[in-house]
This record gives sequence, structure tokens and C-alpha cells, in this order.
Amino acid sequence: MKALLRHWYPCLGTLLFLTLLSCAAPHKEAGISVAQPAPASSRVFKEFAAVIVQPHDTLTSLAIKYLHDPSKGWFIAEFNHVGDVEPGQAIIIPFNPLHRGGVTLMGYQRVPVLCYHKFSLDKEDAMTVTRKAFETQLKFLHDHGYHVITLDQLHDFMDFKTQIPEKSVVITIDDGWRSTYDIAYPLLKRYGYPATLFVYTNLITGNSTTLSWGQIREMYANGIDMQCHTKTHRSLAWKEGQESFKHYFEAIQTELIESAKILKRELNKDVKYLAYPYGDTNHLVVEVARKLGYRAAFTVKRGVNPFFVDPYRIDRSMIYGSFSLKAFQKNLVVFTDFKKGIALR
Repeated sequence: MKALLRHWYPCLGTLLFLTLLSCAAPHKEAGISVAQPAPASSRVFKEFAAVIVQPHDTLTSLAIKYLHDPSKGWFIAEFNHVGDVEPGQAIIIPFNPLHRGGVTLMGYQRVPVLCYHKFSLDKEDAMTVTRKAFETQLKFLHDHGYHVITLDQLHDFMDFKTQIPEKSVVITIDDGWRSTYDIAYPLLKRYGYPATLFVYTNLITGNSTTLSWGQIREMYANGIDMQCHTKTHRSLAWKEGQESFKHYFEAIQTELIESAKILKRELNKDVKYLAYPYGDTNHLVVEVARKLGYRAAFTVKRGVNPFFVDPYRIDRSMIYGSFSLKAFQKNLVVFTDFKKGIALR
């Protein structure tokens, strides 16, 4: 049924209108004038609804009515290949995901995960993005139809559980610098974008350059998720100095357990995701993270992620302060075409 819906979509609008009209039309005997009721505006089937858009309808209201989720307007728009709906328009609203994992006959979806560190009003370096540049990047995402999704949505996409918007992107910020609160957070709120701050807990001291727990709690209450970046930010992939294997193994566990305990104590939340300090990992670190209950973990290897990426080696693209808008755009590949063998933005 799902394949047929997609294949026959060009014909469905006309068939839908004629079907709804015929269902509403009464039998008319010769010589007798019969009032004509308004045609039915929708028919609900097992796997989809056929709808004639009414003057009061919007993508959000239709998503609420038929999908019971106001955030799923994009799902209706993408299936019907429209940017918005208009009165009298015939549309189909599927009730279930049609492309789990973003796989289609044409190719497969990929999801960019962007990684930031510090922000500044006017100074830039490899790890510091100016306020103007960050705002320009968020505006570009907004103006070009990208959807910023959460880590949970990314994980469910990778786990083949659900469908996400075709142009999905994830925003992450590492460490816990004060500029996240002063500069990035207000801009993310303005655009209504979720983001994840990977915190290394020893940094949270609340001075002029680092975040306080009060600021973290405020951001967490307003759409900024908080996840693990370890306790001290040491590399997990290498022993330090003359460290024995026993002490190295214990150190890995401490970095992941203690930071999660602190986040639980301060935010009353369970940590599910890990960003490796410096992007460094190895098989041992992955198995420890898995055993401790982390659902996924992130490197800083530049790339974009299909659903079949290793969940404990998810690529993230660092956004440098020196990036032009064109350089930023190169990190936004969202699809690989089977036939052409190329990645599309």
C-alpha cells in the first residue's frame, strides 16, 4: 500500500476529489429539485486520509487532526511535495512512516551533525565562531528548509524506527563555555532550534568564561539538551604517561560514570549520549560506553551519517570560526543518489 501511494500519487488528487464529491451527492429524481449538500472534505482509510483542504486548515492543524502531533506538518508537506496547503487542494496524509532510515528507490538520506565550541562577539579562531557568523548559519538553515532535530530523533532514525524530515541536521556544542549561554543560546531560542550541549563537568565552575549550573538548568529547561563529554576531558583512547592498563580502564569508567552522576544530580536526567573528548575512541571505550548504557557516541570526524552508521562512531563536522558561508554549506549533505553516485545538499 505504501509503495502504491507514492507511485500513484499524481493521480490521487483527481480521484480523491471525484470520490469525495460522489460520496456526498444524493440521488436526484427527474423533475424534483434536491438541495445539494457540500461535498465531504475527507475520507479516512486504514493507512491514510484523503483530504480536501478547507479554508481554516494549515499543515499544523492537519497534523494535529490526523497524526495527533503538531510537529508533523513537514511529513504532510513532503509527501505531497508542497511548501504549504491551500483551500480546495487535494492531499493525502499517510498515517505511518514511508521511508524509515531515509531509504528510497533513488538513494538514501544522510544527517549532518554540526559541532561548535566557543562563540564571540567579534573574534574568531579555529574553535571560536562569531555571533554574526553563527546567526548567518542559523538563518541559512531556516531559509533553505533545513529541520534541526534532537539526538533522540537522530537515534530513532538510525534505529530504523521512524522517518525524519528530508533535510535534517543536528546542532551540538562541546565543553561548557560561558559564550554558549551569552551568544548561542539566545539565537537558538530565536529560531526555535533544539541543540545538545556536551558538558565536561569539571569545567562547570560559573566564572567569567565558563557556565554555571544555574545557566545550564535554564538552558535545559528551554530546549538545550545536556549530555556527557566526560568529567575531565582527558582523551579516552590513550593511556596517560606510565598509567597501567588497570588504572587506564578504571579511569575510562570514572570519566563516564561520574560525569553522568553529576548531570543526574544537577538536572535530574539520565544521560544517554557521549561525545568523545578530541573525538578519540577505541574498541575498549566503545564497549565500556555500551555496557554503561550509553545509546550512542560521537567523534569529530568530518562526515554525514546514514542510518547504518556505527552508533558509537557517529560523525560530527566541526564548524570553525574561519569558515565562510560556502564552507559551512559543504557540511550539509543530506542525500546520496544511487544512480548518480553523488551527495546532495
